[in-house]
Amino acid sequence: MLQDLQYLKNYLTNNLEYNEYQEQEEVPVPYRWSHGATDNHLGDGLIIYSLIQYMRAKTCVCLGSGGGFVPRLMTQARYDLHKQGIFEGNSDLNWGDIGVTYVVDAMNGIGGHVNWFREESFFRRTFHPRIINKTTEDAFHNYFILNDIQIDYLHIDAGHSYENVKEDFELYSQLLSPNGIISIHDTDPNYADSYIVTNEVKDRGDFDDWHGPITFAKELKDNPKWETFDLFNFGIVKNKPSSTGLTLVKRK
Repeated sequence: MLQDLQYLKNYLTNNLEYNEYQEQEEVPVPYRWSHGATDNHLGDGLIIYSLIQYMRAKTCVCLGSGGGFVPRLMTQARYDLHKQGIFEGNSDLNWGDIGVTYVVDAMNGIGGHVNWFREESFFRRTFHPRIINKTTEDAFHNYFILNDIQIDYLHIDAGHSYENVKEDFELYSQLLSPNGIISIHDTDPNYADSYIVTNEVKDRGDFDDWHGPITFAKELKDNPKWETFDLFNFGIVKNKPSSTGLTLVKRK
């Protein structure tokens, strides 16, 4: 097979954690379901991985990540470009010559809880991302602008209100490199309309209404500066996991 399913299961779709008996076991990456991912299937993570590989994206930024699924694929794609001979030099995951993966998350519990904040978490000790524990607005003004950073691949998945998504797009799209790509998560209206949200999930704060990214992605279609492409697979194969929707955006 083209993909190493054992590696995929051990590192990309699961975390290796110690149980109460101090034995390592595979624990599904939180929120992987929203990408249509399973133990042996990357879901829309395969699209993100492939785009970074194809566009040779070195600076990757993920706005919001409950389980670290997307940023680990960002790092994996860049590291594989080095192994494939496309990137050269020091292969250090986030400090060498193969680029960097930034994760921006305020970790305030809004829209879901982050499980990788601890430095010893599987995600951080395996993929070593650069963590910015700030709101996306604060990180933009006080880190990305100050350090004159250009972004090759941007994934928007932080606050899900219309205002949050619009602000994140308008701010961070200013930093996009000439060949840069943006993806916006949770944009499939058919998935949103069919998804059942229990009161328990609402009370726990693990769900953001998706109408913000859905509405903003629709508006972008009429924007003369941008071209968009929706990747929706909900309902194609009945009773199988599917993505909550991914909309790709680039300058015209």
